[in-house]
Parts: sequence; structure tokens; C-alpha cells
Amino acid sequence: MKISATIITFNEQANIQAACESVAWADEIVVVDSESTDSTREIAKAAGAQVLVNSWPGFADQKQFAVDHARNEWIFSLDADERCTDELKTLIQNLRESNLADGYQIARRTFYQGKWIKGGGWYPDRQLRLFKRSAGHWKKRLIHESVEMNPGSKVEILGGDLLHFTVRDAAYHHRMIGERYAPLAAKQMFDEGRRTSAMKIATAAPSAFVRSLILKTGFRDGLAGISIASFAAHHAFLKNLMLWEMQNKK
Repeated sequence: MKISATIITFNEQANIQAACESVAWADEIVVVDSESTDSTREIAKAAGAQVLVNSWPGFADQKQFAVDHARNEWIFSLDADERCTDELKTLIQNLRESNLADGYQIARRTFYQGKWIKGGGWYPDRQLRLFKRSAGHWKKRLIHESVEMNPGSKVEILGGDLLHFTVRDAAYHHRMIGERYAPLAAKQMFDEGRRTSAMKIATAAPSAFVRSLILKTGFRDGLAGISIASFAAHHAFLKNLMLWEMQNKK
């Protein structure tokens, strides 16, 4: 069981070395860079990765491009701002001796505002990141891309955590919602035939806030939980407003 670790990047010089070091145990590290203007590629090469450059086609397509250019059957996918823990590394290494499934879901633990988040739907946030390339592929989506396994494939949950060092500060979080997450989510909704209304726009934010803070127990994280719920509300409002603009565009 040989494993290729795949990472996609764009201007990730602050993250890529630690990401590569966390998967140095893999048989191969493939970094696909979408024409960074910083030192991402040089740092990745120095860390032992095979670096490929591919113009940005979207999250899912870029991750599939990395899979398609990996040498090995087994793929371990992580983002540049994620790290494989020693515990997870050991569990994956053990699979080399007794693998029983075609893919594995892994819990992702997020570091936000100086603490590891427990609620708000941010943990365990299981992601299917270890899989046979012959049994699965990255499903085409504009946002919240995920691996889709072939019918009949066996998927299990693997212990251990994938650490996620997400948005750096409030200004960055706000900017990413406005520039990336909300526009992509609105476009995804529009392409799927979903439509919104004034009532949905009005209720989206308070519903998202209550869901994140109360129903998903974000209150356990104190101020960080309130921040997550507030940004979730902003995202819900903005994506619905952008969807309304799309559906009413002359």
C-alpha cells in the first residue's frame, strides 16, 4: 500500500513547508500550484515535493488534477493549511498492514481565534481524505468539494485528527466570505436550480446564527463560537442576496 499525499496551493509560502513536513512519511508528495507569485513552489520543492503548475480550474478540478498526476493508488489529500498529526500518521501506517476499506473519513479539528473549536459544527467535521483513486474522485462542485466514492465502495472512519489552521483573523474571515465563499455558494445554488426570495434573505442570517450557536453548541467555544455563528449568519445572508441578484439579472 503506497500512498501519495496531494496538496493544492496558491501563495501558501507561510503554510506549505509545515504541510509537507506533516506528510513526509508518504511515498510521494504532489503539490499542484496555481501560479503562485510568492515562494510556495521553491519551499515545496525543498521540502521534497514534486511540484506541478496548473492554471486555476476550481477547487475540485485542481484536486482531481493532483490525483491524476500521482503515482500511487492510495491518495491522502490535505490542504496547505492542514497538518497530519503523529497519531493520524501512525493509524495510516498501520493500514499498510491491514487495510479493509476503499476510503477513510478523518475528523478535522480547527484552530480559530487562539483555541481548538469544539462546537458550531466545526468538529469532528469528518472529511473523506484517504482513498483509492480507482474507487473515488473529487466531485465537481464550486465550493465544499468532496470525494465521491464509486457505488459499492467501502468507507470507514479512521481515528486521529487532521489539524486545520484556518482563517488568520477576523478581517481575513470577512474578506473570504465576501470574495470567495458566498459568491461560489450562490453560483452553486443557482446552477442547481435553487432560488431565493425576500423572506429567505431576511431569515437566512438569524436562522444560521441560532443553528451555529445553539443547535450546534457553538456557545461552548465562548467568543470564538459567537464569532463563528456571526460569520455563518453573514455568509447565509450574503449568499442568498447574491443568488437573488443572479436570478433577477436582466
